[in-house]
Amino acid sequence: MATTTGSERQERRDRALKPGEVRLLLVLGLPTFAYALATTVGSTYLPVRATEFVDSTTVVGLLIAMEGVMALLIAVPAGALSDHARGRLPLVAVGSPIVVGALVLMGFVHSLGAAIVVVAIFFAAYFVAYEPYRALYPDLTDPAITGRAQSTQALYRGVGTIIAIAAGGLLFDLDDWVPFAVGAIVCGVAVAIFMARVPRDRPERCREGDGTERLRDDLVGLRELVRARGDIRAFLVVNALWEFALGALKTWIILYLTKGLEVSTTTAALAVTGGAVFVAIATPVSGKLADQFGSIPVMRWSLVIYGLGLLVPFLFTSHALVAAATPLIAIGGGVVMTLPYALLIPLMGQDNHGLTTGLYSVSRGVGTSLGPLLAGVAIGIFSGPFDGTQGYQAVWGVCAAAILLSVPLLGRLEARSSPTRGPASD
Repeated sequence: MATTTGSERQERRDRALKPGEVRLLLVLGLPTFAYALATTVGSTYLPVRATEFVDSTTVVGLLIAMEGVMALLIAVPAGALSDHARGRLPLVAVGSPIVVGALVLMGFVHSLGAAIVVVAIFFAAYFVAYEPYRALYPDLTDPAITGRAQSTQALYRGVGTIIAIAAGGLLFDLDDWVPFAVGAIVCGVAVAIFMARVPRDRPERCREGDGTERLRDDLVGLRELVRARGDIRAFLVVNALWEFALGALKTWIILYLTKGLEVSTTTAALAVTGGAVFVAIATPVSGKLADQFGSIPVMRWSLVIYGLGLLVPFLFTSHALVAAATPLIAIGGGVVMTLPYALLIPLMGQDNHGLTTGLYSVSRGVGTSLGPLLAGVAIGIFSGPFDGTQGYQAVWGVCAAAILLSVPLLGRLEARSSPTRGPASD
């Protein structure tokens, strides 16, 4: 492997995006916007609907935890299959229409059983499409712009998430099925534009294989990789903790505002939209800083700010104090939405982007399973001590604990994560 001088590394960090790279990143981000919008509508407003036919917050948390279950079952095989197939886009084309259809159906379920079936189909299709799509980032982008590529993707994710929450609240007041139908239309259009404009997969990135035997070998190799690499294990844990917090907040934020602080659904949606301004600021800035100074230092300081910000609504119910903490929470959340995949890319092997991306989603799945579930349990347990908010402020304490616990583990990634290491470095 050729060595790289300090001046060459600095030049790579400082270079501007080329026009072709700008166009590529704008197109690559479209499915992130679409899928973030779709999953946020489902995981945020289905719980609001579910309170009509489910009394327990724990059961509601279990329903949304289906995302994590599907990640554990499907993410790795879908990513590995895209490594062996002749391109990743066919799997995106298969999964996306099912995501759209299942999202529409969420607006019309009226029982727990029907909700479980629809949610399971939705997230199964989501991971079939998302893992091959996500692996296109290391396939098609230069390692020197990893931070900015991930900040662009995170900006799309943030925009999709915030639009889903904000517009969803307004549409929900019209009728409870409307946000699901509108979200499905927007999701379908965005993915269709992406499919028409994205460059075709680079053939050297997509290996031919021999079906289930090759997949089995890959899974065995991945298990050995996790067993041998402490940095990979540390990444899986910290990423699960970050997704734990994001999943819990996304699931319970509207109910915290409407039931805990007793504001209207429209007001709650507008309040979340206000926080989006700080997410939008943090996302591109954190990507640029990560390319300049490294992802680990940027992430470490952001997590401390994020965790301390989360403690404020856990300890206080004053609307003014909660509003004052919102910028800290939003900025920290924006960074956590931006940099995790940038931390993983330098740890990837050259020929297993899809497989390793599947592993990334497994860790996300663990977090998105446990976050909504344990936050729902905490709401029930603390409904007495926190009776002023019907227990919903307990969500913030659970999230703060997850974020602050992740900070010491970042040191395990320090030796290998670097803004200048590319996916082929191993």
